[in-house]
Amino acid sequence: MKSVSSGNERERVGLCADCVHSRRVVSAKGSEFWLCARSETDQRFPKYPRLPVLTCDGYEEGESPHPATRPQGSGAR
Repeated sequence: MKSVSSGNERERVGLCADCVHSRRVVSAKGSEFWLCARSETDQRFPKYPRLPVLTCDGYEEGESPHPATRPQGSGAR
């Protein structure tokens, strides 16, 4: 299994760091979460998995780093 993300991020986050189904989400207060898109169609996958994810049946290697996104409705004021 090849990792395309930085080693530090991969250690901290696990498989989500370079999975095609994950997306990094940063809250308005600066907290970081990793969203699993598989959770939208398969209830076996938690929306925000506990990190680091060391094993996952849904893991598919993709590109990294994932750009941070803000949750909907958290626009700048």
